[in-house]
Amino acid sequence: MRLRHLLLGLLAAPLLTACVNDGATYEIDNSREHVLSLIREQPWFWDSKVNLYLVVSRMPSCMRRHNLGTGTERSKVEIYQVPSGAFIVKVGKRMFATETQTCESFAKMDGEPADGMGTFIGTFRVKEGQLVFVKEEADGAKSGE
Repeated sequence: MRLRHLLLGLLAAPLLTACVNDGATYEIDNSREHVLSLIREQPWFWDSKVNLYLVVSRMPSCMRRHNLGTGTERSKVEIYQVPSGAFIVKVGKRMFATETQTCESFAKMDGEPADGMGTFIGTFRVKEGQLVFVKEEADGAKSGE
């Protein structure tokens, strides 16, 4: 009986390790209290779809988790900041607007704003097998690429 349970556990282990469940964080003011975090969850190992969530936080005032829809394990999520301080989040062709004053405002955008996308801050992406936030370098070149 013990051998049966051991074998069952060994057979189940590879199935569980195939799922993605991780996150990465962009510290807005180099502060752990003011952040945008991307969370990726893959509910089923046989499905290549990954659920993407953005956690907007300015502690101790607010924190919210917003649904960005589905992507793949390799989906890149770009972050832009507009002059008002709000953020534009781009996942493939989908775009969303959010803010960190109340953390409540979150809206899907139909297209690029008339005033432009704002300042490119960086990208959440997979690097060496890990989800990371790659911040835009001051000279305009993406770091690590």
